[in-house]
Amino acid sequence: MAVPKRKTSRMQRRQRKAANRYEGVAATYCVSCGAPVMPHRVCSACGQYDGKQVITVEA
Repeated sequence: MAVPKRKTSRMQRRQRKAANRYEGVAATYCVSCGAPVMPHRVCSACGQYDGKQVITVEA
């Protein structure tokens, strides 16, 4: 029968179990238009990032 050579550390055990708790990236909302946006990305609806106009979007 296989027996572990040494005790699994708390950190190693927690890292293994953390994969089951991952729920994906939470959607955030644009400050200017309120459209759902991925974190750290330019808003595709209005073209703003961090309160500044970055790209021009055709309406």
